[in-house]
Amino acid sequence: MILERVPLAKQLDLVFKEISEELMHLSSGVVFVQIRQNTVGKFGVRHFPVESRSGVLEPKQTGLSKEHIRMFTEMAVASLKRKHHWTHGEIHFEFALIQNTLRASVQFESNYNMIRKAR
Repeated sequence: MILERVPLAKQLDLVFKEISEELMHLSSGVVFVQIRQNTVGKFGVRHFPVESRSGVLEPKQTGLSKEHIRMFTEMAVASLKRKHHWTHGEIHFEFALIQNTLRASVQFESNYNMIRKAR
C-alpha cells in the first residue's frame, strides 16, 4: 500500500489497528505518531511497565478493552480536525484507564526546517 495516497485519518486508523494488541495490556501510556509530508512514519507506545503506590509494586490492572480502543481510535481520528497548516511533526495521545473509564488527551507538535540556499 502506498501511504502517500491514503488520507492521514485512515493512516491513523491503521496505526491503532497495528497497536491494539499492545493496548489491551496497558492501562496508561502515550501513543506517538511521527508525520512527514502528511504520511505516518514511525509510531509506537510509551508506557511504564511497572507501577507502584506508596513504594509498593501493584499488580498490573487490565488493559484497554476493545470498546476503549474503538473510542480511543475515534477520538484520535477526530482530533486531526485540529491539525492546521503543517505537514511534519508528531502527535501524542496520552491515555489512562481510571475506574474503567478511558481518559485521553492530545498534543500536537509541528516541525519546520530552515533551508539555506548556497550562494
